[in-house]
Amino acid sequence: MTTHGNIASPHRTQAWLMVVIVLGALAWSGISPHDRLTWMLEVVWVAVGLPLVAWVWGRFPLSALLAWLLVVHALILIYGGAYTYALTPLGLWFQEAFDLARNHYDRLGHFAQGFVPAILARELLLRRTPLLRGGWLFYLVLAAALSFSAFFELIEWWAALVWGGDADAFLATQGDVWDTQWDMFMALCGAIIAQLLLARVHDRQLGLR
Repeated sequence: MTTHGNIASPHRTQAWLMVVIVLGALAWSGISPHDRLTWMLEVVWVAVGLPLVAWVWGRFPLSALLAWLLVVHALILIYGGAYTYALTPLGLWFQEAFDLARNHYDRLGHFAQGFVPAILARELLLRRTPLLRGGWLFYLVLAAALSFSAFFELIEWWAALVWGGDADAFLATQGDVWDTQWDMFMALCGAIIAQLLLARVHDRQLGLR
């Protein structure tokens, strides 16, 4: 890792490795996705996020923890976009192995949707606001992660309104009438667990004691 001020960021080789991993996965997924519309709707976050991170890196280098988490989240989105969340081979294997009623890969995706944005929100709040570690930080990170999850559910609703049945693979409800609530609950769980597991590591990488 490289130290930028008090921030422990990935060194140049690591940073380029991250870029290669994400771009390689993105290229692979775009060759022959199961549903082109779903692929586009899933990977658009990666296509926007990667250039944005690169653009601000000189002024706002991310901690190594957050950078690697963003790579993992990108891979989850890309894999889901390539197969659609309801048909991912990993999820289908898990479904068969544990005799489940549905493919739960989308639950993993929404857990990550809380887990990774929680660390992103935590880093932004600690580095860009006067907020200190403690109960208010924990709560505001949860609120940020939940608001992002809720916004994504609105996007799914808008997609259904615009594309109708063509957006079914993107919605990935698999007949579950409580899918929206499950999605937000999984994001909430992800945000809580991320803070409980990674707060100390994150603090060290941010130069906090």
